[in-house]
Amino acid sequence: MIAIPGGKFQIGSKSIMADNDETPTTEIELSPFWMSEHEITFGEWDLYFNDASLPQSKNIDGVTRATPQYIDLTWGMGRDAKHPVNSMSQQATMMYCKWLYSKTGFFYRLPTEAEWEYACKAGTNSPTLEPEALKAVGYFKDNADGKFHYVKEKKPNEWGLYDMLGNLSEWTIDQYDPAYYTTINKIDPITNPASKYPRTARGGSFQDNATQLRCSNRIPSDAKWNQRDPQIPKSRWWLTDGMFVGFRVVRPVKQPTKEEVEKFYDRYLK
Repeated sequence: MIAIPGGKFQIGSKSIMADNDETPTTEIELSPFWMSEHEITFGEWDLYFNDASLPQSKNIDGVTRATPQYIDLTWGMGRDAKHPVNSMSQQATMMYCKWLYSKTGFFYRLPTEAEWEYACKAGTNSPTLEPEALKAVGYFKDNADGKFHYVKEKKPNEWGLYDMLGNLSEWTIDQYDPAYYTTINKIDPITNPASKYPRTARGGSFQDNATQLRCSNRIPSDAKWNQRDPQIPKSRWWLTDGMFVGFRVVRPVKQPTKEEVEKFYDRYLK
């Protein structure tokens, strides 16, 4: 985990996007938090996935292990301990966080969109990088050879965080709101869940063009990410067509109460 200092920053970007639109900017303030240095790996995920003390169930009740994948959802790209875990739903990532809480007593969750962008910019203005410069910090369409790679193979950003751009897109905790940059609160903003779709991912992946690997780029989830799942009902854990999505976790410096923690997990795991 990397200590991320609290502070104010300009969320959004004035850099021109691929569709010739601009993202509004506004100043917000965030409390300090800890963030995982890199995307969660299979080595870390499997400590949870293989925890035999937990039941495996299609129903999410208490702390439950994810059900087994019915096919290889890495699609042959690799499942070594240093590969980032991929193809899981936002609910699966939140159950991993709840499992961490049950093991450590510390509250973990996905980052908010604002926390993720703040950590990605790492005290810089975060200009859009040219493809050649981007190759030094992330895997994307031009240099990934059509697959994700081990974590920490590229240079970290100024705060020591690896793969913030590229390799895998990363889940955030927020419901996707098209007007996010103009409607968010100015202190520790979070957009609470309202429906299963869309939720927000960030960072771009090995499948994306360089223009999509920007700290301010927002990616709405879609039911198509699980369209080939033949199960009825479809899995709450895995995404058949989400091979490009992964996650990292945060731990707020100011920890919530036990009651607040339980309410938080219930909201996202119901």
